[in-house]
Amino acid sequence: MGRSMSAVTPSILGKLHVPATYYDRRADRHYDVYVQDQQLYQSESGKDPSGKDIFRDEHQIHWIIGSGSAVFGGITQRENYLFEAPLAMYTRPGVWELAPGYEFADLGFSRPVLPGCLFCHSGRSKPVTGTTGEFGRTIFSEMAIGCENCHGPGAAHLQAVSRNAVDKYSNLSIVNPATLTSVMANNICMACHEVGDERILKPGKTYQDIRPGTSLDKVLTILMIPPTRKSPPQPDHLQQYYSMTLSKCFRVSAGRLSCITCHDPHVQPSVEEASTYFDSKCMTCHTDQSCRLSRAVRQESRPANNCIGCHMPKREVGFIAHSSLTNHLIRARVDEPFPDSAFSQTTEFLPDLIHLNQESRNKEDSPSLLTLLQAYGDLATYKPEYVAPYLKVLNTLELMQPNNSLVQAALGRRCLKAGKLQEAVRHLKRSLTIGPARSVVFSDLSDAVDKLGQRELSLNILNKAVLQDPFNPTPRRSLIFRLIELNHYAQAQSAMDHYSTIFPQDFYMREEFSQATKSLSVKR
Repeated sequence: MGRSMSAVTPSILGKLHVPATYYDRRADRHYDVYVQDQQLYQSESGKDPSGKDIFRDEHQIHWIIGSGSAVFGGITQRENYLFEAPLAMYTRPGVWELAPGYEFADLGFSRPVLPGCLFCHSGRSKPVTGTTGEFGRTIFSEMAIGCENCHGPGAAHLQAVSRNAVDKYSNLSIVNPATLTSVMANNICMACHEVGDERILKPGKTYQDIRPGTSLDKVLTILMIPPTRKSPPQPDHLQQYYSMTLSKCFRVSAGRLSCITCHDPHVQPSVEEASTYFDSKCMTCHTDQSCRLSRAVRQESRPANNCIGCHMPKREVGFIAHSSLTNHLIRARVDEPFPDSAFSQTTEFLPDLIHLNQESRNKEDSPSLLTLLQAYGDLATYKPEYVAPYLKVLNTLELMQPNNSLVQAALGRRCLKAGKLQEAVRHLKRSLTIGPARSVVFSDLSDAVDKLGQRELSLNILNKAVLQDPFNPTPRRSLIFRLIELNHYAQAQSAMDHYSTIFPQDFYMREEFSQATKSLSVKR
């Protein structure tokens, strides 16, 4: 963790296999990684049949993300926004290939690095509240994951030391996870090692509000779609806590087994040491006689007598090339079925989602309606069964919290989809008045106003959406086509030129723009 994020330095460059090239046949893109004047660069290009560049997008890599145990990723900076680089170096084979996620779409250098990403991969970052991926002039107050991530703010410790001159050492404001309840200790780990299906920040909260030793659910709610016997739990990439809870070891211990039972963040055993190190953890509860295999059979494994090799075997991570992870579902046998409890984890208060970091199963600890509104809204985009609960929650919030900007924005979108344009405008304007202003609300308001025939006004509102989220391609595309429809051809061309400088890899948009302008020239 102490190497989770680093600046590009000569020592880091020495660990990277550069220069390097890569060709993505699916997208027909060429990539180069190279060093110039002790700085690291990546480029992406598309070529015509003769091999001449149609475009070449080149950026300096300012930071390396990852410790290198599996992957070194690249981060570049434009203005005060951070973006992932399309290639990553996979350290096991020592090759540069597409970064995780880029195998599905050509995102170029326009995939934003959001505050939630840096919360888990860095010590302390400085995001600008109310923006989508903008950071302060100084991006990090602490670059790599440090002491405060698990032990709490150092400032509180210094203040406590100065106060405790009389009652020395009584309370030094240091969070020691080993002295916490297993629930509170697990909360520290879950903040990064349990993604669920939805992670929803509480209203007015940011990732910077998460504090070790306090309930994670006071800031961040983690929700998961309940598994079924037809659709059982999936491999546990960043679902380590949830997988652990399904294990018999966890269930029989009544939850006393926790993440730090086996893991000490201060100790990283080598590959050669790992088996012996973790076997010793198993033996704090089990004995040599616990294993039903004979010692002779156990000695045949490599390494010998390897508990985790049998009961927590590593598996390949399908969507991260050249990577493997330890399975945190502890099984006596590989074919051991999931426990019945895996399929009965919902509550009467929340029957369609699992609240993974809920303090208790009581109604008062269930997610708030605002949290559910956001979770159901996200899930409904690809899970139709969540549309009905989303609308039900929205109807309730319309009566209970009409002065909330999220509620008004959701009501505005509902009316927009239903063709109730005047009502949509009223709700969306109210959302923006209550604040904070969000690009998606400006976009919805622009759409509603445009459909009401106020086309020039809609254009002005759409410009606000672009300014609010300048590196989001969606409002920029809408703006370009709206300009064409309004016969503002020079402005449309200028907007398209600007779009191409930010998203040069988007050939589809270039083709769409070309077809639209050709169609208009024929009509004229």
